[in-house]
Parts: sequence; structure tokens; C-alpha cells
Amino acid sequence: MSRGRVSALESDDRWARVALSFLLEPKNDGVHRLLAAGEGAATLACLRERRAGASQEVYVRLPELDLDALAGAVRRLGVRVLVPGDPEWPATVDRLRCPPYCLFVRGAADLASLTDRSVAVVGARAATDYGMAVASDLGAGLAERGWTVVSGAAFGIDGAGHRGCLAGGGPTVAVLACGVDRAYPEAHRPLLRKIAEQGAVVSEVPPGAAPFRGRFLARNRIIAALGRATVVVEAGLRSGSLSTANEATTIVRPVGAVPGPVSSVLSAGCHELVRRGEAVLVTDTADVVELASAIGEGIQPDRRAPRRPTDDLDPVEFAVWSAAPVRRGVPAARLASLSGQAEARLPPVLANLEMLGLLQRSGDGWRKTPERRRPEG
Repeated sequence: MSRGRVSALESDDRWARVALSFLLEPKNDGVHRLLAAGEGAATLACLRERRAGASQEVYVRLPELDLDALAGAVRRLGVRVLVPGDPEWPATVDRLRCPPYCLFVRGAADLASLTDRSVAVVGARAATDYGMAVASDLGAGLAERGWTVVSGAAFGIDGAGHRGCLAGGGPTVAVLACGVDRAYPEAHRPLLRKIAEQGAVVSEVPPGAAPFRGRFLARNRIIAALGRATVVVEAGLRSGSLSTANEATTIVRPVGAVPGPVSSVLSAGCHELVRRGEAVLVTDTADVVELASAIGEGIQPDRRAPRRPTDDLDPVEFAVWSAAPVRRGVPAARLASLSGQAEARLPPVLANLEMLGLLQRSGDGWRKTPERRRPEG
């Protein structure tokens, strides 16, 4: 079988990894073991010499390999190739069982810096208006707090998260299942252009590569690895975004899930994540920042209902106020009977309730102050 065109670039680790990204689908266990034992050039040589194992799929694309043409395309498109050891390489992807062979990046921003404070926001493609609004609000809120949104640029929740982040003035990162020179979906070409201007478009497959279903599932692990937390906004029970949550759990990254109506099939996956204890329920940007922040940072105070003037009343005061009528005042003796309190105890109680604006005189009696005239709690 033909070995394809051999290039002088194959002795360079970076370009050898580019060749591997063309020859192999992501997450090839056998090749990852070879890479762990040596550099890309040595691994590519193993493939060239058919010493990479007995599985024939690792050799199928060898006759089509033209590394010089691939390198020319990368340079012509202005795409950067990142490999382990580069300052811009996001070290979090090394947590993956099968890290990418290399990463192709479109956009001037430094990928490691972009993802140092980042949250993956994922969810259903066929999202509801509710889900789209939540994702957009999260994206904008995260951007305003100096966080980057990482997602997959798909229709629905992904796109809403990206757009919200851009609207909030922040950078965002799109991880594609195809080459960074392609737009998938095509309708998101303007969005991807904007993302590249303010953030980065990333892929582990080379320019020109088409989006296949297996590549979508593989890219989800990169989305999870690039975020300090993963938040699922809407997801059915078979949603691909649940695989992103699973990948995050595997590499010990926190997962959040946004609740929806209990009757919504598009929130069933989120509810199941929470029910199984695999995700924390989150409802707004503050929750997400707390989830993604380092221990001791971003902690939010417990949510409490607004205080009311009646919250600080003692039991006798509360009993008297509670028993007082709304419309027509009643004498103190009658109010004592209604509240079950001794009449002799009422004068200071009534004086305090009047001072607090909770009771008012009405003729010779007492009644509740109308709510619109009560002091704020």
C-alpha cells in the first residue's frame, strides 16, 4: 500500500501532530499511548512503518497524506497550531484520557489566557425561548464579570451563550467538530467570524475537515476541559450536551444544570443530572461564578426573602397585629379578645405597632395600616 507523500516537515513534532490529526480520528487509544511514550515525529514514523499496531484503520489515510499541502493551508488561513508544551496550550486538556493531538486556533487571542477563567455553556439545539434567554443572560453576565464562555457554536443554547458573551463585551471560544475554516452550521458563519475577532475558534481536526457525528461527540470533551465548570441550560434525556457534562465529571470539573418546567422534555436531562447528584442546580450568573470559582472565591450569600416589618415583632406584638382587622377599627378590649392577650398588656404593644406603621387608629379603635402606606421592610 502507498505510504503517501513524505514531507521533510514530518521530523518536526508540531507538523507531525498535524499529520496525525489528518490520519486519525480523535480519541484513538493506541496512538495516544504511542504519543505518551514519545513525540509526534516518532509516532508518525511508527504509522509510516506500520508499527502502530495491527488495527488497519490507523493506516487507511496514509496514501492521502500530503503534509506540505496541509501546512500550506494552515499558513494561508492564518491558523495557529498548538501542541503540548506551547505557552498557549491549555493545560486542562491534558486531563483528558485522550487529549487532542494538536489544536488549530483561529483568532489572535491567547487560548490559555482565554480559558483561565471560563465556563462551558451548553444545551439543546432545539431550545425554547426560555432556554435561549437564560443562556444569553448567563453569557452576558459572565462576560461582565470577566469570564469567558466556551461552547460549540451550534444552534440553540450554544449560539445564545456565545452571543450573550459577545454582547456583554467579553471574549468567547467556539470548539468545532470540523475545520476552523468551515462554518457549521453555515448560518453561523457571521457569528464565528465575530467569535474569532473577540476570542477564538478552535478545533482538533485540520482545516477542511468535515463535521461527522463522531467528531461532535469527541469535541464535547474539549469543551468540558476548556471550562472551569460546565453548565447545561436545556437538555433532553438523549441530548449530546449531556456527554459534555459527563466528560466534565470524568475530569473532576464541576457541573451545573439550569432547572426548567417539570413538564418540559427539554429540561428532563438537566433535572436528571440534579436528581442523580451529578450537577448543582444553578439559576443565574452568581450561581455559575460560585460553581466555577476556586475554593473560597465567588461565594454568594444564602438567598433570603426580603425582610418585612413584622419579622422582628415579638409573639405578643405579632398576635395583636395579626388579629387586627383591615377595614374597620376595633377597641383595644375587643382586640385583646381577638388576639388572646391580656388587655393590660396592650397599651405599650399598640404604641409600638403604631410607631412601626403597622397599626393605625380608626375612631376609637385600631386597625391594620393599609399596605400601600406601610414602611418598606
